[in-house]
Amino acid sequence: MTLSMYQASVPRFIATLGNLSAILDKAQAYVDAKKLDDSVLTSFRLYPDMLPMVKQVQIACDTAKGLAARLAGVEIPVFEDNEQTLAELKARIAKTIAYLQTLTPAQIDGTQDKDIVVRRGDKETHYKGMQFLLGHAIPNFYFHVATAYAILRHNGVEIGKRDYLGNP
Repeated sequence: MTLSMYQASVPRFIATLGNLSAILDKAQAYVDAKKLDDSVLTSFRLYPDMLPMVKQVQIACDTAKGLAARLAGVEIPVFEDNEQTLAELKARIAKTIAYLQTLTPAQIDGTQDKDIVVRRGDKETHYKGMQFLLGHAIPNFYFHVATAYAILRHNGVEIGKRDYLGNP
């Protein structure tokens, strides 16, 4: 059996975002138990030149929906980057999962050779579908999820590898 572009992306993103949401539940319980403000965690960064936890979650969501939309040839939904709290981050994850669930294998499979252009400011990067999936989107997605996990773990939230991996 061949692994399809859809199977390699959308279901894995949905599962991992679900795991991230469950991790944020544990972070919320930690914040509540310690009587902390959410911003203690959401604004934390592992190093001064790194992005804070809130941006890690936003970028993970943006990467998942951006890849899926580009491969499917549909408009990428725009989410405002205005989340401040753990609950707002969970809502963003839920919105991203809901969007991903609207896409079908028929929209994404067969896009291995599709031309993908990513614009960042005035710079354009050109990919083929498979190259974008495997060489950019998947590593970028997991980098930001793992960094959000690491920030929370560093701050004492009781999470472990099983929380990160979930039940694939």
